[in-house]
Amino acid sequence: MDALEIARWQFGITTVYHFMMVPLTIGLGLVVAVIQTMWHRTGKPEYLRMTKFWGKLFLINFIMGVATGIVQEFQFGMAWSEYSRFVGDVFGAPLAMEALLAFFVESTFLGLWIFGWKQLKPAVHLACLWIAVIGSVFSAYFIIVANSWMQHPVGVEMINGRPVMTDAWAVFTNNTALVAVPHTLFGALAVAGSFLLGIAWYHLWRRRHDGIDTVGADGKVIPGEAAIPGRDRVDHAVWIRSLRIGAVVAMISFAGTAITGDLQGKLMFEQQPMKMAAAEAACHDGTGFSVLSIGNVGSKNCDDVVAVIEVPGILSFLAKGDFTTEVRGVNSLLDQYKADYGTHLPDNPIYGERSGQEIQYVPVMEVTYWGFRMMIGFGGLAAAAALAALWLTRKGTVPASRGLMRLAVFGILAPFGANAAGWIFTEMGRQPFVVAPNPDPSGIDQVFMFTAAAVSPGVSAGELLTSLVVLTGVYAVLLVVEVKLLVKYIRGGVVSAMPELVHVPVDENEDGTPKPPGEGPSGPGKPEDDVLAFAY
Repeated sequence: MDALEIARWQFGITTVYHFMMVPLTIGLGLVVAVIQTMWHRTGKPEYLRMTKFWGKLFLINFIMGVATGIVQEFQFGMAWSEYSRFVGDVFGAPLAMEALLAFFVESTFLGLWIFGWKQLKPAVHLACLWIAVIGSVFSAYFIIVANSWMQHPVGVEMINGRPVMTDAWAVFTNNTALVAVPHTLFGALAVAGSFLLGIAWYHLWRRRHDGIDTVGADGKVIPGEAAIPGRDRVDHAVWIRSLRIGAVVAMISFAGTAITGDLQGKLMFEQQPMKMAAAEAACHDGTGFSVLSIGNVGSKNCDDVVAVIEVPGILSFLAKGDFTTEVRGVNSLLDQYKADYGTHLPDNPIYGERSGQEIQYVPVMEVTYWGFRMMIGFGGLAAAAALAALWLTRKGTVPASRGLMRLAVFGILAPFGANAAGWIFTEMGRQPFVVAPNPDPSGIDQVFMFTAAAVSPGVSAGELLTSLVVLTGVYAVLLVVEVKLLVKYIRGGVVSAMPELVHVPVDENEDGTPKPPGEGPSGPGKPEDDVLAFAY
């Protein structure tokens, strides 16, 4: 057993799982805030129902995100103490601001939004949601600032072997962070867009399947009503508007991620050239973009990889913005890395059994090569599905095909896959560094840390394996809980978030006249509270 490898697996599993919650929370929060704003301005009942339904799912995901995120701080202290010591002076400011400012604001105003439906004025209630959502965006910004410093160290000086922050402004305006933040936000909105699209498609299909909605001779929908509470014409408006909003959001988000991703890629070619060369399995200098490469991509000898389909000039465009500049490949970069950072790990106790071992500067190319393509492929697939959905629902409902409905529901996973693949590519492509050096002159070249030096020296492989098994088990249980809760409330439709559509308030008779005080099934002094039902 290798303590470092176990620690990396543990951090990878828990972080990627937590990151599944993050984009949905951020993206869905922004969408719900916009929908409630539309209800506030128009007063249309479908927007109120949309706000409460999508808001309920947003809350479930938010709580799970908080629960899974707490483990990250635990891991820094337990498994990565040397890393924590190295980056502590820099990370203290952004992480403290994330916890004490952004998350505090986010959670406080989200609580006011949950319990303030009847207690706050509509404008104040809406403002609470917007403040909470903006807080989540700032929370993401501070986290990305910390992560971007690992990708591109700036604003520090090395004192006694540790980086000490000397320019907070440089850290918070790191060009890597300024590009990564909008890229992450667009990725989050892509997740939210597909989430709305898939679930709304399911409900529109159910309405057709149950015979509530029919299609006229002209192919246009004829919304109907059922005796079941909540399944009326307003319910149809909820789902068709949700679907089309989701499709538009998904398409705009894909365009945004493509533009910001191109900017991010150009920065990576300057700041982490080995990562991008490995992403292309580009062993030799050149201009061509590999559509498909074969061979042993994980071989220590890059010459074992052969490009089968290659488009000339595209790699140069991704790196430099033109079609002729040659981009350095793995082999030439390998010589540079060995000259700059050594061929073997230092003979230092901090490296443990790895002291003196040869440094493998080429990351695992299966991960970088396919991760890069999966990120783009899943994102493009989600955008194409959104465009198709807009066309297929142009007459007010979805096709009656069960197969298309299932495709729409499973399509929710595509942007999740794109986000996860991009995150894994970004982090694993940085190896063997946990804090990457900067050949780009805008950074500080000699501030770096090998991953082999980052793991806690006092924690055994057995202890790490135990925590890996326990945390993975806990996360598996949380996954089951999250999926069951989401499926329950998704299937329940709008009434699952609005019990007032089903039950007559106990302080009213069925004709709407008030009851005498103390009467009703809830007993004296216990009026029905739909706000608590919405919250819990």
